[in-house]
Amino acid sequence: MKEQLRISEAEQKKLAEKIDGYVRSIPDFPEPGIIFRDITTVTQNPQGLQDAIDAMEKHIQWMEDEVDVIVGLESRGFIFGMPIARDLKKAFVPVRKKGKLPRETVSKKYDLEYGQAEIEMHTDAIKPGQKVLIVDDLIATGGTIEASIDLIEQLGGEVVGCLFLIELAGLNGRKKLKGYPVESVVIYDGK
Repeated sequence: MKEQLRISEAEQKKLAEKIDGYVRSIPDFPEPGIIFRDITTVTQNPQGLQDAIDAMEKHIQWMEDEVDVIVGLESRGFIFGMPIARDLKKAFVPVRKKGKLPRETVSKKYDLEYGQAEIEMHTDAIKPGQKVLIVDDLIATGGTIEASIDLIEQLGGEVVGCLFLIELAGLNGRKKLKGYPVESVVIYDGK
């Protein structure tokens, strides 16, 4: 891997400040004490969307030659994963909520704060040995990403990294991804 292409702390800070300027922070939603990080203010601004995709790509430039497939998680992972796949000339594979894919699938249940959810991929979406970058808009507790890693590895893929526009560090999702490179453009300390 091209470790020398990792961006500097100064550049990381500059990119984070730029993207943070587009993110709308809504206090006490969905419950008191939570600050909701709304990315619609990023995506509805043409320059904000371009800046977000550019910043995400900058964070993975050191690994892009190692990636065969971009996996995007429903649904906001599609927003960022598809243009990144296009720009890097890589395949794009969606991870969907249970019941949304028409052919044979593999699925994985995972825990939510109040209950469970299930995601799935087509059984032919990842070929054995393919190197995969997972893309999503945000990492919180890490449950969806952890389940996605399980599906990719079940199909014989190798996860070479996880890329997020936003990370909510206070929810410790990164801990579930130990052993996998994690890149986040903007990191908020709280929940």
